Amino acid sequence: MNYEKYMPPKPIPIKNRTWPSNTLVSAPQWVSVDLRDGNQALEVPMNLEQKIHFFNMLVKIGFKTIEIGFPAASETEYDFTRYIIEHNLIPHDVAIQVLTQSRKHIIDKTLEAVAGAPNVVIHLYNSTSVIQRDVVFGFGRKECIDLAVSGAKMIKDAITADQSKTNWILEYSPESFSATEPDFATEICDAVADIWAPTPDKKVIINLPETVEMASPNYYADQVEYFCQNTRHKDSIIVSVHTHNDRGTAVAASELAMLAGATRVEGTLFGNGERTGNVDIITLAINMMMNGIDPKLDFSEIDELVEQYESATNMHVSERHPWAGKLVFTAFSGSHQDAIKKGIASMKNASDKWQVPYLPIDPKDVGRSYEPIIRINSQSGKGGVTYIMETHFGLYLPKAFQKDFGILCKTQSDHNSCELKPQEIFDLFDAEYVNVVEPYQLITFREETISDKNVYVKVSLQYKNEIYELKGKGNGLLDAFCKALEKNTGNKIEITMYQEHAMQSGSDSAAITYVEISNGNGRKFIGAGISSSVTKSSLRAVVSAMNRMLRETETK
Repeated sequence: MNYEKYMPPKPIPIKNRTWPSNTLVSAPQWVSVDLRDGNQALEVPMNLEQKIHFFNMLVKIGFKTIEIGFPAASETEYDFTRYIIEHNLIPHDVAIQVLTQSRKHIIDKTLEAVAGAPNVVIHLYNSTSVIQRDVVFGFGRKECIDLAVSGAKMIKDAITADQSKTNWILEYSPESFSATEPDFATEICDAVADIWAPTPDKKVIINLPETVEMASPNYYADQVEYFCQNTRHKDSIIVSVHTHNDRGTAVAASELAMLAGATRVEGTLFGNGERTGNVDIITLAINMMMNGIDPKLDFSEIDELVEQYESATNMHVSERHPWAGKLVFTAFSGSHQDAIKKGIASMKNASDKWQVPYLPIDPKDVGRSYEPIIRINSQSGKGGVTYIMETHFGLYLPKAFQKDFGILCKTQSDHNSCELKPQEIFDLFDAEYVNVVEPYQLITFREETISDKNVYVKVSLQYKNEIYELKGKGNGLLDAFCKALEKNTGNKIEITMYQEHAMQSGSDSAAITYVEISNGNGRKFIGAGISSSVTKSSLRAVVSAMNRMLRETETK
């Protein structure tokens, strides 16, 4: 790759840099530019109906400023602007934002489009970078400033003469700010602000767009802080940022820019926009929530937003997209699954502060359930399998089962090269351990108490289509049952682990019993039984474990 034809950015002449030691403590003013990029950055632009639906969705989320487009650029955007105004779709506390270049006919058309709206941000821009001035427009600094100032004057004259009740808010962007000399960017912004004459009570917006991401996020933060330190109007402007994702660091650039003095952020849902897109406001907002800051936007139904966004834009939200992707709260790794399982369990007795390994936020806060968090494939371990059995089916596997069944699930997934769904995991457990009836099946039993320490039991077992009547005596039902089985099979059967609990669902499955038996030679085998009778579930569990022992013996 020919790296030598590219140039590193020039250092920013900033003094007393403060942003590295600052901390974010509150959310910025959020501005959605989805509807503008819904036309200029989509292969198939949104139609009127889609834009209306999207606008209503943005309002519901909580945006108080929504850039709805460039109404002088196309009839679709003009018609949309008029529609939401004439149909009273704009809440009284929401401002619509419209883009305009510094040309009289465009400014006039823009003001015509927004007539009658309650709150309007007029967003004036022109390109200011060296390459734009030299290559595209063929003029110098003075001509560039003159163009911006002339647009500012036209807008000021128009809104001064306006007799409506519209609340006008003025915004200026030196487009390609990220590639503009810091001193010139400050100079042209101040020249526009001089025309608009802002005050601390009536501020104007100076938006500093990273139109193309040119360097690392710290460099952009330096550019923003340089402007904040050197503008003449620092007490009378709102510093806004608008980052793009060409280098993949738009989120970081916006976060550092806020540390550098920006209090307003323009962006889109899921990062839609030109080239690699704009900054993703969802990611930014949830990042803030994760650090205990109220984001002032509601993304508590993230799956619904994904569905509506994909429908309107024909774009796809990646499975690994921060906070919104289908797999971002999912663990396949066995060690991760075990840590998550233990972390969630510990939260039951912990403070109200969220602390779970590998889950920086509670999935419920974005409308996700815990069910998809742990999924099972060949990389998974016993912790993940145990979590699935607990959360989906209410089965609390003893440690002996956890290890054995975890290995079985890994083997099954590896053999079939697939993920195991929860129901497939349960079915595998059921087939392998529960009520195993080959070669022996429990038909009936009758218990008789001889004394406090002795129980007598009669058992009917089926073996290869034959019914056998067995008898046994022991110091309890299970001991007597095991002795009856020993007489018939000739195998030592000693219970080394017993556990039972009520089932959470199932009309005829009131209880499950887990047992581990020893064959007297150091080998142990596990089995489970389910029945509406705890006694019967216990005996079935013993038979299941014995059958699994005999199955292994026969295999060998």
